[in-house]
Amino acid sequence: MARAAALLFRPMTPASQAAATSDLAVNSAAHSIHAPAPGATATLIHDLRELFKVKVVGLVLVTGWGGFYLGSMRSGISTLQSGLLDTLLGIGLISAGAGALNQALERTTDARMKRTADRPLASGRWPLSVGIIAGLGAVALGAVWLALCTNLLTVSLALLTVFTYVAIYTPLKRVTTMATFIGAFPGAMGPMLGWTAVRDRIEWPAVALFAILFVWQFPHFMSIAWLYRDDYARAGIRMLPVVQPDGWSTVVEALFYAVIMIPVSLAPWRLGLTGVAYAVFAVPLGLVYLAYTIRFSRILRAKTDDESRKLARDLLKVSVLYLPLLFTTLMLCARAKG
Repeated sequence: MARAAALLFRPMTPASQAAATSDLAVNSAAHSIHAPAPGATATLIHDLRELFKVKVVGLVLVTGWGGFYLGSMRSGISTLQSGLLDTLLGIGLISAGAGALNQALERTTDARMKRTADRPLASGRWPLSVGIIAGLGAVALGAVWLALCTNLLTVSLALLTVFTYVAIYTPLKRVTTMATFIGAFPGAMGPMLGWTAVRDRIEWPAVALFAILFVWQFPHFMSIAWLYRDDYARAGIRMLPVVQPDGWSTVVEALFYAVIMIPVSLAPWRLGLTGVAYAVFAVPLGLVYLAYTIRFSRILRAKTDDESRKLARDLLKVSVLYLPLLFTTLMLCARAKG
């Protein structure tokens, strides 16, 4: 025992000290090889959020939840069930995959625009193959999940949405201003998918929810198009403010859809989805949306670019608030099956 202690605590020779120092340096280097660079994790999270368009997915999930909730109320079943999470997971995966595939196709145009140049594919941080594999993988996983947890109609509509968004709308953006109209169809599918996941059929109330999303998009997108018109022009994307820079067509289109937004938003009430309380709240909400769209028309006589951009940004903010407020009102005022 004493001999073992003497061996353990004996003084180290210069040679043994050098060997120990060398081993320590090798071990430290080995550990440092696997340590991420400062900020690498934050960059990865940012890139994933950008690739899968998390903000857009969030909006799709909110409207999909609304469709599921209202479909459940119409069916007389619980609105809080495992099927809700299953449906939203499938819709979210498919929406995220569509966003990634959209960026794969638009990586060169994204690189020309200031607001999209830092996206992972446009900036070159991620190779094209990663974007395509991630997009197809998310779409496939979401489709399989919906097939297992919902029904064939919902899966078919979801895949049709992806095809329209990626294969038709995306390439048309560089060809015609009609791309905005075509893109509004897949953009309005969220509540329809939520409804069919519960009801397994397309019905007029689901069409009404689809119509609300469809019409809402035009003042919203006209404000974005005006706000980033220089970016779109640089990328060769044919938005109305690029093709007709005087702003008249942009204002007319935004006003037209803001006006019809009010009667369209009342369709769920007329179809018996809600009580009159919904209409009492929906009309003032629609009037506020219309008022800001009318205010947006002042871009025609704005004296400075900063002034016109502020008008567009204000309409954009109101449009983003209007939709969740309207759907919240819909859900709170929904009627259960009698």
